Amino acid sequence: MKVGCFAIIDPFQLIEHQLERIRDMGFRYADVTDNHSGGLLGREFGFASTVSLDDNPLDIKRMFDRYGLTITSFCAHANLLDPSSPARYATNEIMKAVRQAAAMGVKHVITTEGDPKSAWGHNLTYSQKVFITAEKLYEPLRLAGDLGVSILLEPHGVLTDSIEGLQAIMDALGAPSHLGVNLDTGNSWLGGADPVEMARVFKDKIMHIHWKDLPADWESRRGTMYGCGFGPIALGEGAIDIAGVYDVLKDAPQLEYSTLEVGGEDNMRKSYAYLKSLGAE
Repeated sequence: MKVGCFAIIDPFQLIEHQLERIRDMGFRYADVTDNHSGGLLGREFGFASTVSLDDNPLDIKRMFDRYGLTITSFCAHANLLDPSSPARYATNEIMKAVRQAAAMGVKHVITTEGDPKSAWGHNLTYSQKVFITAEKLYEPLRLAGDLGVSILLEPHGVLTDSIEGLQAIMDALGAPSHLGVNLDTGNSWLGGADPVEMARVFKDKIMHIHWKDLPADWESRRGTMYGCGFGPIALGEGAIDIAGVYDVLKDAPQLEYSTLEVGGEDNMRKSYAYLKSLGAE
């Protein structure tokens, strides 16, 4: 299993700065982390680490190539539970991400339902949440199948943070072979699931991993907080059984790449060394 890095290391810096830092820390793999439709003031004026979903995709690939980095996945984390709006990152943006990934030869686009921001989204019943998530993913998934890309559901919301919710979404979409799981060790634990059990249940569908560990004093937040951007400690120092997850998935044939989502350069280096000690590259 190969270990890469998410492409946001330092705040208020452009994507090329992030890629240079990733390379200098010794990584060879990275994801396309933050992205946006159209233009963005923050990118034009040098303080946002993001690519445009309307960029020439080969320009993005050439940028990663300049730093000796292989793109392992394209992140398209969405808000699928609130009403559709041009202002929300949802179906249209996921479809653009699929096209970008296909043009770059990247096999995995990672998405999730996210945490609703509106009263309407919070008041949906469980079955309504499953339906609206599946409906918004139907066309992106159909496009992904035609373009040779897999869409991976990440634990990062009230549905996807549970084994039952992930399975319900997959069942509603017909469980095609190009619909998989990106296991996030931190998010699944924080949402109340057992990451090791989730790894066992979805071993044949997990195609990527986001590695996080979280402190033991976060136990009180479990089941009330659905996802966090990165882990504040190094892998192996917290409450999550990282070694147990690795042991389950080390021989998963469809799993080649994983990504560290860990805050702080020292924590990042320690986490990389920890995964290497378990047998990762």
